[in-house]
Amino acid sequence: MSYTELKREVFEANLELQKRGLVIYTFGNVSQIDRAKGVIAIKPSGVAYEDMRAEDMVIVDLDNQIVEGRLRPSSDTKTHTHLYRHFNDIGGVTHTHSTYATAWAQAKLPIPCLGTTHADFVYGAVPCTGEMSMEQVARDYEEETGVQIVRAFAELDPLAAPMVVVAGHAPFTWGKDAAKSVYHAVILEEIARMAYLTRTLAPQGDLLAKAVMDKHYFRKHGKNAYYGQA
Repeated sequence: MSYTELKREVFEANLELQKRGLVIYTFGNVSQIDRAKGVIAIKPSGVAYEDMRAEDMVIVDLDNQIVEGRLRPSSDTKTHTHLYRHFNDIGGVTHTHSTYATAWAQAKLPIPCLGTTHADFVYGAVPCTGEMSMEQVARDYEEETGVQIVRAFAELDPLAAPMVVVAGHAPFTWGKDAAKSVYHAVILEEIARMAYLTRTLAPQGDLLAKAVMDKHYFRKHGKNAYYGQA
C-alpha cells in the first residue's frame, strides 16, 4: 500500500512551520491522518528540517505501531494519535513551541478573546489544559498530554477552538488536514502575541463583547457564514 501522497502533504506542512518562523532547529511536528487506512504520517524524531525528505515521514497506526518508515516517529506521536482517536472530525495536528503561545502555556493561562482578530478564528478563549500530575508524567507522558487536551475540551467544541495551550508545555493545533493545522498554528501565535501586548497595555481590560464575538465568528463559520466567496 502506497502512502506517497500522505507523506508528501505532511512533509510540506512541516516545512511550512519553519518557513513561518514557528520552529527552530528540530522543534515541532505535524501529522495527518488517513482515516480510511487507519494510519497517520508524522515527522521523524529529531531530524533537522533542512535534512528532511518526503520519504522520511513515518507512517504509524492509531496504536502507535510503525507501519512504514526507516526512522523513529516524533516523540509526540502518542499525543497526536490520542487526539485523532478522540476528535473524530480532525485530519491534521501541529505542535510547536512558538514564542507567544508557549509563553501563555508556561504561565498556565488560557488566551482570552480580547478582540475581533481572535474572534474571527476561535469562539471564546483558547483553552489551557490543567497541569499534569506526577503520576501522569511517570505513566506515559506523551499519551497523558493528549488526555489533558481532551479533558480541556470536555465541554467545548474542538472545531470551534482548533487550538490549545498545554500548561507548562506549549501549543497544539488541528484542522481538516495537516496544512490547515499549520495555518491554525500561525493564527494562534499571532493572537497570542496580540493578547500579550493588549494585557501589557491594559491589564484589567475587558473581554470582547459577546455580541461582537458572535458577529465575527459566525460570519466566517457555520451555515449562515457570508465571509469570502461562495
